[in-house]
Formats: sequence, structure tokens, C-alpha cells
Amino acid sequence: MLPTTELVLLRRIATEQATGRAPSLAAAVVRDGEIVWSGARGYVGDTAPDRTTQYRIGSITKSIVAAVVMRLRDEGKLDLGDPLDKHVPGTSFGGTTIAQLLSHTSGLTSESPGAWWERSPGGSWTELSAGLTAEEIKHRPGRRFHYSNVGYGTLGELVARLRGTTWLDAVRDEILTPLGMNRTTDRPEGRHATGYAVHPFADVLLPEPAHDAGAMAPAGQLWSCVDDLARWTAFVGGRTGDVLSPDTVAEMREVATIDDGDTWNAGYGLGLQLVRVNGKRLAGHTGSMPGFLACSLIDPATQTGAVAFANTTSGIGILSVAADLIAIADDYEPPLPAEWRPAPVAEGLLELTGLWHWGPTPYHLRALPDGWLDLTPANGAGRASRFRPLDEDRWLGLDGYYAGETLTVHRVSDGTPAYLDLATFIFTRTPYDPAAPVPGGVDESGWRA
Repeated sequence: MLPTTELVLLRRIATEQATGRAPSLAAAVVRDGEIVWSGARGYVGDTAPDRTTQYRIGSITKSIVAAVVMRLRDEGKLDLGDPLDKHVPGTSFGGTTIAQLLSHTSGLTSESPGAWWERSPGGSWTELSAGLTAEEIKHRPGRRFHYSNVGYGTLGELVARLRGTTWLDAVRDEILTPLGMNRTTDRPEGRHATGYAVHPFADVLLPEPAHDAGAMAPAGQLWSCVDDLARWTAFVGGRTGDVLSPDTVAEMREVATIDDGDTWNAGYGLGLQLVRVNGKRLAGHTGSMPGFLACSLIDPATQTGAVAFANTTSGIGILSVAADLIAIADDYEPPLPAEWRPAPVAEGLLELTGLWHWGPTPYHLRALPDGWLDLTPANGAGRASRFRPLDEDRWLGLDGYYAGETLTVHRVSDGTPAYLDLATFIFTRTPYDPAAPVPGGVDESGWRA
């Protein structure tokens, strides 16, 4: 990036590292799938951390586990509406759905029973599930957002059973290896940061433990580095390779639940945190484990993202750092829109374009690449949606009110488009065309003064 931009980015992390008293802080900006800036402050051993230095990423692990669950869904091996009992029978919360576990709306307790799992060696799934009695269901499933690490321990067991392997092997084989995330591991390998607690009233450190979390590991076990987490950040933004379809990752980014309040500033999708910061709607996840903080965020609209790591238990506003890096990059060097170029229109699509009316309300129907359609109110306000083709004369709604609904073109005997049927709403070339099957009919006297 430009030297001025790089200085502002470096100053942001330098200020955070100094005021937050972090032993080290490493960060990067990602744009269009590539690292365009990286920087670090502090030390790991005797030198500054680099882009391959490992830090523990905590709950970012959850998003990666969620991606495997979505692969299982796309393969038809489960449905997000399935109750847990269908795949992992015998728990006290078997009626909870897979979607509720993914979105932290299952009502399950936040932490596993017994000693705090983040600082204690973990046990087996049998031991964990035995402790999850009815008393550990804190809310009616679906009632509200209640962050549950236990829920992701459960999803790890689900993955293991449906894949016939460990959750870790499934994650490694299906996500990490295909994305080239070869420095993302369950235990530190090679050069890595030590996790520390910083004394609140003195500039001294206390090493934090880093145990294997056992059955709770899918909630926060993984370690990663700047290079690898940048690849994951690009994935969340829609650069999914062959791991998942962009449509599926877009579904993961949809708001499933929001925080308390009149307007949402933070929410959760299917394994992804969602936040509104600096006027942007960002997707990703934060992570914290004793001695470590991490964050991966991206603005899908601008394709600018950021990653940040610190090896301290507290004191660093890790989400604010990542969000600010995105804002700085986009403010100082806003991405240019893609060049417009003429593109071929699918056969028969051009005759559908133009003015249509729902009752007296005019709409514009435009042709998009790949046979898609865009339906927008002529005044720009109201129900709008894009549609992708299903088969001849049928399209599936992708956005807003019409998401999931079918748009069907009806034609007269010579093949000319006569009217559109969209979820029983009839769109005609002229307002209330009496020749079309307008619900309730059209007054025979027609329009009058």
C-alpha cells in the first residue's frame, strides 16, 4: 500500500501494543484475497513476530468447524433443521437443531461443567455429555442468543460421527489443507508465541497454560499465523475455492440472531460473528484463550479484511484493531469498482427486461450475467431481489422479501411473455392488465377520472 497508508496502519497497531501492554501484536490487511500490508510490534523471543509465527486463535476454531458442518449439509448428510438426536443420540438436549447449535441459540450453558475448560486438560465426549444434564439447558432453544462453547464441542462430535474420523482430521483434510493453511495446527509447531497474563499494576508477565481441551477442543483449540488466517479471512469473504460454494458461505454470513437492544450492532450467523463498525457490516470471528487474543474480519462489500493476534490474556481491543485496519485501508485507498464491460445476455432474456407492474407500482426488470435477473421498484424503494435461473422460465429469489421464492414467466401461445408470477403476485406490462390473472379480477369499466 502507499507509504502514508502503511504508516497509519502501523501506528494503529503500535499504539494498541503500547497502551495495551501486549508482549507482541501481529496484524495484516487482506484485499481481494491477498495480503497487502502486514506489521508487528513487540517480540516473540528475541525478534519481532513474522507472518508465520503461530498464535492460538481460540474461538475462530468454531468458524472452521462450522464450515465442515455446512459441507455435510451440502452433501445431504444432514439438514440444519435436524434435531441433534438424529445424529448424536442420548444427550439431554437432543431436540436442539443443528442450526441452533451453529448460531448459539440452542440455550445450552456457555461453559462445560467442572473446572474451567480453557485452563484445564479436557476429557472425552462421554465424560462431557454425561455432565450436560437438563440443568445445563439455560434457555428454551431458539429463544435468544446465548454463546455456548459446549455447543461447538457437540458439533465437533457430530462431525466426528458423520465423517468416521476425528473432528480435527476432518477440519485438516476438508478445510485447512485445501486452503493452504499448513501452519494451522491443534498444538504449536515451530516458531510460536508464548501466552502471557500481564500484571495489572506492574510490567511483569505470567505464562498461561495451554492444555489439550479434549472434547471441548472444537470450541477453541487451534493455532494459526498471519499467512494462514489471511487465507481464512478471504474464504469468509467469498473466495471459497472448492471447499464450499460462495452461496453457502453467504448463508453462513446471514444474521441468525442479534445482540440485545433496539438495533443490532453485533449478531451471529452460522458459525460466524457479525458486527457493524465504522459504517461497515463485517463478518468473521474473534478468539480468546488464556494468554491469547485473535480476530479475523472482512467486509464482503469491499473485499477488505484484517487479521490480528496478541499473546496476552486481556488488555487489547482485538476486534477494534481489526475493524480499524479495514476502515483505514478503505478510507486511505478505497477499492476501485470493477470495470464495466458488455456481456452476452442469455437467449430469450432480453425480451423479459423492461417495465413491469405489480398493481399500479412500476418495476424494472434487468438482465444480469449468467442468466440472472434483477427486479427493482422504479422509484428505488420497496421490495427488490435478484433471481438466479432454475430452469426454463423459472428463477429463484436470492434477496430480501423474495428470497427463496420462485419467479415464473407465463407466455401467450406465440411465446411472448404475458405476465410474471412471483409468489402469487402478478406482474403485468401495463397496470392491472385485464388479460392477466390478476387476483380479485379487474373492474370491467377500467380506469376512470
